[in-house]
Amino acid sequence: MTTIRTRFAPSPTGLLHIGNARAALFNFLFARHHGGEFLLRIEDTDRERSTQQAVDVIFDGLAWMGIEPDEEPVFQSSREARHREVALDLLEKGLAYKCYCTPEELHQMREDAKAKGLPPRYNGMWRDRDPSEAPAGAPFAVRIKAPREGEATINDLVQGEVRVANAELDDMIILRSDGTPTYQHAVVVDDHDMAITHVIRGDDHLTNTFRQAMIYRAMGWDLPRFGHLPLIHGPDGAKLSKRHGAQSVVEFREMGYLPEALCNYLLRLGWGHGDAEILSREEQIKLFDIDGVGRSPSRMDYAKLLHINAVWLRQADDERLTNDVMERFKKMDGVSVDETTRARVAALMPGLKERARTLVELAESAAFLGRQVPLTFNDKAQKLLTPEARTMLGELARDLAAVPDFTPEAIDTTLRTFAEKHELKLGKVAQPVRAAVTGSNTSPGIDATLQALGKDETLARLGAVLHG
Repeated sequence: MTTIRTRFAPSPTGLLHIGNARAALFNFLFARHHGGEFLLRIEDTDRERSTQQAVDVIFDGLAWMGIEPDEEPVFQSSREARHREVALDLLEKGLAYKCYCTPEELHQMREDAKAKGLPPRYNGMWRDRDPSEAPAGAPFAVRIKAPREGEATINDLVQGEVRVANAELDDMIILRSDGTPTYQHAVVVDDHDMAITHVIRGDDHLTNTFRQAMIYRAMGWDLPRFGHLPLIHGPDGAKLSKRHGAQSVVEFREMGYLPEALCNYLLRLGWGHGDAEILSREEQIKLFDIDGVGRSPSRMDYAKLLHINAVWLRQADDERLTNDVMERFKKMDGVSVDETTRARVAALMPGLKERARTLVELAESAAFLGRQVPLTFNDKAQKLLTPEARTMLGELARDLAAVPDFTPEAIDTTLRTFAEKHELKLGKVAQPVRAAVTGSNTSPGIDATLQALGKDETLARLGAVLHG
């Protein structure tokens, strides 16, 4: 039985777009679901636009998403000699030919086609001419002989049966006049040599598939199975762009999304399995198959992604979240990153993560734990700290100072006893305390918050408000 082998083959010319990330995820899950192998190929033949920085972004983004290839990544540029070998083989077999057209002639062909209302394409000038008619030493490209009659059919795993008349396909270049292979040719040779059985990619490649199939057939190679994924659009149905929001994996990471949340969301974007929404990687591998992918474009729903991220955040390991928050503190002004702050963040993390939707929100809500007195108060906190409230906090501070064991239970009992004694609702006591020790009107439970700060720091912050 043939081992299923899929691949993700990005060009390192920019950021890892969310559509490409979803294609990588689908290839990875499909291979894992069928006990196969997932490979990575960097299509870096565009030397001018390919950069090492973009390669690093791809590696980093995939690793962050937990998508690891089963073999060392292949760099397409390192296989140029093999691409050339296949092109010359086709030439020798008479299935390709030398084209001596000059740039000026090709330009004129395009203009003539436009004038006739036809798509601009090569007219086959050198397809049947004798190469001896070319000027001595003239440069030439190698073009494949496209079939001119009948039609080509692809049984696509997502789109179903797709047909194209062969007359619509032109004799495309497979080897440029400088001896370098074209993308369309290199992709086929690489997929064949890497024993790729399934090519799962965006449906913007559907036209390419018919052109690439010509090379497979000319070489007598088996075609892989193709599955073309509908593209991801913006919430308004238009092509996803900057005006809609984040588009790349790097952006989502910087905005504080967890990789498992982003992968979970991308999986559900165009693929469904009943009402299942929150799925672990193990569940994704167990359930995912290509027949669950829909044919219609998906719409990016940032609110839904935010909801899914909040769910995953609540499930995340506290130590992992503490480490992330401490890293984000390094970029904040006036927030200490010492061990005392770390201990406070770790102690309060169970409450903090219940209220946050992103890691950015989590760090912002935890920042008060690393600030020094006097604190800066937001507007709502400032309104809570009336002269009467400050007087009350002075009395409460004495009661808190007398608590021998500063546990949440002891703190809660002290606050409730104080409120009853002064005939106040608990909120009338807790809210000014919260404002005084956090600088905000929101935080996890006040008992847990005070315990995380510790008795000395709590009393210091209350004292700063009294004497401020």
